[in-house]
Amino acid sequence: MQPFGQYPHPTHTIAHISDTHLLAGGNLQYGAVDTVHHLGLALERLGRIRPVPQALVFTGDLADRGEPEAYRMLREMVDPFADRIGAQVVWCMGNHDDRAAYARGLFDTEESPEVLDQVYDIDGLRIVSLDTSLPGYHHGEISDEQYVWLADVLAEPARHGTFLAMHHPPIPIPMLPVAAIIELADQERLADALAGTDVRMVLGGHFHYSSYSTFAGIPVSVASATCYISDIAPDQRFISAVDAEQSVNVIHLYGDRVVTSIVPTHDGVEINGYGMDVAPLIEAMSPEERRETFSKKESDFNRHEDATSGPQLADRLLE
Repeated sequence: MQPFGQYPHPTHTIAHISDTHLLAGGNLQYGAVDTVHHLGLALERLGRIRPVPQALVFTGDLADRGEPEAYRMLREMVDPFADRIGAQVVWCMGNHDDRAAYARGLFDTEESPEVLDQVYDIDGLRIVSLDTSLPGYHHGEISDEQYVWLADVLAEPARHGTFLAMHHPPIPIPMLPVAAIIELADQERLADALAGTDVRMVLGGHFHYSSYSTFAGIPVSVASATCYISDIAPDQRFISAVDAEQSVNVIHLYGDRVVTSIVPTHDGVEINGYGMDVAPLIEAMSPEERRETFSKKESDFNRHEDATSGPQLADRLLE
């Protein structure tokens, strides 16, 4: 389908998923949340996105208790879906993940390295998965050795630039202040390490709610969670986790900008809409015809538009 506005199609479409917290044995998180089912809903929704995502980036806390069985289930769900849409899967470690089980379950290695950093090439877009987890703790850290490795990776720019994917996002947390206790430590050092590089966006999770900021002049996009979310406007509660409003992010990359969109994991009730049969009719119009038909308030279409009457757009356009 041709663009209907001023911008061309994006060069890349990236699905950003975080905090799946899968549990083995059919167990429910907090006795209430079916994290496996929620991830299935998220993948189903992402399967409708056009253009299809070229990468599925998971920013940590993949398994709630680091169980080997949870990582096996994760791959059984994600790998066939990624193969079907032709997407590369990018994994990141989180504070709930177990390093040995993560490495064995997702990378088929018996080794248990101290860090699990990876580099991926997505049609000229470099995605760096940086392991910010610290065994035995929930806050994040980046080691001296990782900074040396990262500098070497970023020394040569990528054709479409670099996304840095990590579990602990380097931004303030004003809507959930207590979470600052488990934030990424020594963030100024990371800012210095990214200065002058081709990093175009930082992707993170950890907070269980969507958030956006900049870091060292770089956009930061934080995906919520597919398991449960942190209620950032609770009623007389210091901390509140709720089984509602889960979402994932979809990121579109253009030559000079990135756009983040929130995609709810659960279907809502449609109150008005049109089928795909109208798409070729609109595409066949000239830009001037589209503007006069849909933008002009006194056009035949807008004068007869009434959400309560269930208008048929295809019939309108064919009149």
